[in-house]
Amino acid sequence: MPDNKGCNMIYNKEYFKNILPKRPENSHKGTFGHVLNIAGSEFYRGAAYFSSVAPLKVGCGRVTLASEATALQAVASLNPDVILMPAKNLTKEISGKFQTISIGCGLSRGKNAIKTFKKVLKLLKNSQIPLVIDADGLNILSAIKNLSLPKNIILTPHPKEMSRLMKVTVETILENPQFWAKKCSEKYSCTTVLKLHKTIVADNKGNFYENNTGNSALAHGGSGDVLTGMISGFLSQGVNCFEASCLAVYLHGKTAEIASKDLTEYSVLASDLLNYIPKSIKTIL
Repeated sequence: MPDNKGCNMIYNKEYFKNILPKRPENSHKGTFGHVLNIAGSEFYRGAAYFSSVAPLKVGCGRVTLASEATALQAVASLNPDVILMPAKNLTKEISGKFQTISIGCGLSRGKNAIKTFKKVLKLLKNSQIPLVIDADGLNILSAIKNLSLPKNIILTPHPKEMSRLMKVTVETILENPQFWAKKCSEKYSCTTVLKLHKTIVADNKGNFYENNTGNSALAHGGSGDVLTGMISGFLSQGVNCFEASCLAVYLHGKTAEIASKDLTEYSVLASDLLNYIPKSIKTIL
């Protein structure tokens, strides 16, 4: 595995090919991991769908969506590949059943969502399982003081969410995004994926990556949910937090570029991105 320490690493096609999880012939669905995606709510059912299907598109063996009934029903009608679970059924068994957990996409910030978020953090308190926190999960995190966080977490904020996490203005974040991505990683002892036109990935060990793929097609609602799913899908296959984030960000951008050639940057939707993920993976095989 290539050394990715600091800014001297060359993040090129060969690097991403090397960290792409292998597909041994002697394998089964358990070989490629099981993601628990805690996402969706009554008015954000699409977020649950995007973040649940994307892990499967990057090779994850199984995905279980934990959500409320309306979101579960919506996802069931759209895709039969996702396993469904009522969010109220989350128990301490999640720390032994899943290889990766993601939380926050379309979760909302209501009382039940906050309760679920706190419950998951408590269940994972002494766990090494990677946890990806996005969207409403980040907003809940930024509003609660003195939370005890698991060890292997990835935060995926856009500038407004980052401003809430770091208690500074959006303008301050945009003036020096590299600095704030690193500060966020230090504050939360995490890997940070700061979503910009050139998305930044930084961790609390000094690793840093600035992405150069993607275009304005990603400026549609739901594209961040797809990215969260891609990150969790790679994590479930054993890629570490920093490299899973870099690989997902790179391929996410490539997916938009390829889709745009067929659909234009105006018309690529998050649902389209899911269909073009395989073509982006082909570019590094």
